[in-house]
Amino acid sequence: MKFTDLHVAIAGGGSTYTPGIVQAMLHNSDRFPVSKITLYDIDEERNEDMKLIVKYMLENDGYDNVELNATLDPEEAFTGCDFVFSQIRVGGMEMREKDEKIPLSHGLVGQETCGVGGFSYGLRSIKGLLGVVGYVQEYSPDAWILNYTNPETLIAEAIRRQFPNAHMLNACDMTISIEETMARNFGYDRKNWIAQYYGLNHFGWYTSIYDKSLQRDVMPELIEKLRKAPMKIASFNKGDQSWQDAWNKLSKILDYFPDYLPNNYLEYYFFPDIVVEETDSNHTRANMVMDGRLKNTKEMATKIRNKAEGEVLDFDFGEHGQYIVDMATSILNDSHERFMLIQPNMGAIPNLRQDAVVEIPTYVGRLGAEPISMRHPINDFHKGLMEAQNAAEKLLVDGYFEGSYQKVLEAFTLNQTVPSADKAKEVLDDLIIANKGYWPELH
Repeated sequence: MKFTDLHVAIAGGGSTYTPGIVQAMLHNSDRFPVSKITLYDIDEERNEDMKLIVKYMLENDGYDNVELNATLDPEEAFTGCDFVFSQIRVGGMEMREKDEKIPLSHGLVGQETCGVGGFSYGLRSIKGLLGVVGYVQEYSPDAWILNYTNPETLIAEAIRRQFPNAHMLNACDMTISIEETMARNFGYDRKNWIAQYYGLNHFGWYTSIYDKSLQRDVMPELIEKLRKAPMKIASFNKGDQSWQDAWNKLSKILDYFPDYLPNNYLEYYFFPDIVVEETDSNHTRANMVMDGRLKNTKEMATKIRNKAEGEVLDFDFGEHGQYIVDMATSILNDSHERFMLIQPNMGAIPNLRQDAVVEIPTYVGRLGAEPISMRHPINDFHKGLMEAQNAAEKLLVDGYFEGSYQKVLEAFTLNQTVPSADKAKEVLDDLIIANKGYWPELH
């Protein structure tokens, strides 16, 4: 690995999150000296729009010395790269919309990473990311792959099976988004926090949040504040009512289970009937994103093409971009910073199966992830929930590699948002049709 003149490839370069990642790289150039950025995507129009936006950023921030490329060719994208930041979305927003609306048509949760919609997305993502990792192994086998592609535990399980020696970290920014939103709402500085957390991706709990400046665990007071009143939307989610609904549900979960601070995505497993009842099946989260971030990004590119004057760039992604750049910096400088990562359990949670793919605090250095052991068993309530979800995820990955309809049906049936095998089979059969060409053939 080089220590200067870094080449970073962004897989899913056309993503609306790319500007935030580039901004974080530029603002940390003293720790992370990037000299070449390559945007790789299979959607040429979106990739070229993003190249235009990133070029504008480089020129306006005085980084003309950073080389910028955009390509649809994996060999060109990944040859000679030091880091690959992956944020691909196989099928785009059009398929996300089907992941959400088809389950809802059966009275089931429709969500991109949770429930059967998440499983639908997972079967597409596995295929797409295995392809990206394969290209990296061929063209730059020593490069580090930092993955944001969802659903993370399914991805991590599949990569572990097919590419066990790949230099790869799987991370989700949801925990830091929860923390940042709480900190902004209640007057704390998240940078002073040391969080203890365990679970699966989008399926976990905080056990403590120690504040170094206050010299105490602030989680009990955060729980008390959240039970009194839900958080308000932070600036990086401004105008997005769905996030306010999520924070409302977080407070509701705490009314039932006040001992630990949950990941808000647990609402889909604790209250699936309420979520379905309150969801507009004609205008789901995918439609909100298409009308919001996607439209906004297209307008920015159009303004740049038309040489519009005044403020052109409009994006705020919170800690999303900074988090992945901090991981890369921790690898590069062997600084052993602490992150929440998704990886095989291997005893970190002592009373959970060894090969479960879990999300836990981890130190990151030149050799990759060094997980932090919890030392104590988790309680039966959390353990039972996690074991059922983990078994469903493993069955789904089995189904992918074996092309097994039976295994996928078992995964759908075991998913805790699904009330019966009849519903599981009905929605699976509809999703097979919708995902033709994206999923493996199931027999």
